[in-house]
Amino acid sequence: MRISDKFDELKTKNEGALIAYVCAGDGDTTRIVHALINGGADIVELGLPFSDPIADGPTIQASIERALDAGMNPDRYFEMVKGLDVDVPLVVMTYYNLIFKRGLERFVKDCKDSGITGVIVPDLPPEESGELGRYCEGNGVDLIFLIAPTTTGDRLEDILERGTGFLYLVSRLGVTGARADIAGSTKEVLDRVKTDKPKAVGFGISSGAQAAEIIKSGAQGVIVGSAFVDIIASGQDVAGRLKALALEIKSSLG
Repeated sequence: MRISDKFDELKTKNEGALIAYVCAGDGDTTRIVHALINGGADIVELGLPFSDPIADGPTIQASIERALDAGMNPDRYFEMVKGLDVDVPLVVMTYYNLIFKRGLERFVKDCKDSGITGVIVPDLPPEESGELGRYCEGNGVDLIFLIAPTTTGDRLEDILERGTGFLYLVSRLGVTGARADIAGSTKEVLDRVKTDKPKAVGFGISSGAQAAEIIKSGAQGVIVGSAFVDIIASGQDVAGRLKALALEIKSSLG
């Protein structure tokens, strides 16, 4: 399923999207993904682990280290994704080094062949994304860009023009990680980004109350990662607790 189709479906139901991030290879990824979807996740963002994840905080860094220690690599990643057999859009989040090493065309074709319909590359500037963007467009894969509270002017306009699928709005400066409050910059970013493309907010969301506040402020989706990864790290009733948290957050979005 394409990301745009999922957002169109949710719009007809007046629901916001729950986009759930986990790192592939950290735990039983297949069981984890199915638990999130059973809990209501509309899109699953599967991290392809890289040794220097500059956008991620301690929780996800630790998840990436566990996945790398368990032997996750691009070949295993795409094979695993092929076997997931899910009916929601899948997005890969990774860093440009891995894409460049594999070859841009090969990487995007691997995405298409494995069922991935979106790519997020936090360390790829939009003005340097033309080649990857062309391969994505040619293979029906969305290239999703991050918009930070400091993203303005020509760069913002460039992202609005180039980005497809949804726009990933970073709620605050800094790295990923669950937090107890919603940054004041979140609503300012939502108000400033004028577009018909879906806007999803990430970095710091860990509860249904936070998610509901973000949807009320004008977002079409929320991205939750560290709160799910904390459950995986605990090793205790992982599938059940992932499903329960996804249910709590998803129930606040409609």
